Amino acid sequence: MVDLSAEMAELWASMGLNAAGRARVVEFIGASGGEGTSTVAREFALHAAQVEGRRVWLVDLDLMGQSQVEALSTDATRHGGVGAGAAATPDGSMFFTVQPPLKRPDGRPWPDARYLRAHAVGGADLWVTHFRRDALRGRQAVHVLPAPDYWNALRRHADLIVVDAPAAERSHAGLTVAPNMDAVVLVVAADHADTRAPVHLRDALAEAGGHCAGVFVNRVRVAAPRLRRGRDG
Repeated sequence: MVDLSAEMAELWASMGLNAAGRARVVEFIGASGGEGTSTVAREFALHAAQVEGRRVWLVDLDLMGQSQVEALSTDATRHGGVGAGAAATPDGSMFFTVQPPLKRPDGRPWPDARYLRAHAVGGADLWVTHFRRDALRGRQAVHVLPAPDYWNALRRHADLIVVDAPAAERSHAGLTVAPNMDAVVLVVAADHADTRAPVHLRDALAEAGGHCAGVFVNRVRVAAPRLRRGRDG
């Protein structure tokens, strides 16, 4: 079991999320796989819900991976278990599209929103999304969209939306949605040999219109502003 309670409290305080105002959308992303990004995103969402008492959505942007539901289900003793699925959109908007669309018996296309479910986690006010890969048929493919509609709609139903993005080395999804985020946190494993990749990702995020709020460094505390330490999960 990974417990980043102290690190998450420090990260929360450093980001100024106690200020009143509209809901915030915070994305966590790593340049490469194995940085522990999903663990950090999940622990941050749990901290916000269980300790800070916020209404939180954890959006798993790795639509072909979907590790968050599995991780929360596996550690049910700590988190309280994952409930049955419900609609994951307040107004039918979605941050992705599935092409070509399936046709319903009446000839109308199957809505993109039908591919995504949301599950309540334990007793905290936390929801986690789960993409229905099993519903894909034939040559269908899913594409993440740059439109802000979904994120704006979700802001009206949550205090905080935590986005777990797949590693930038294998997916452009995190860069695609970056302009719609209030903040992006780079996750870097302390023992990662290539220090250039995070710098390149930071620059790519800025070029895409994203706001990089800082870096979360796994395992090591670095004496510099906005750098936080953790343990790779």
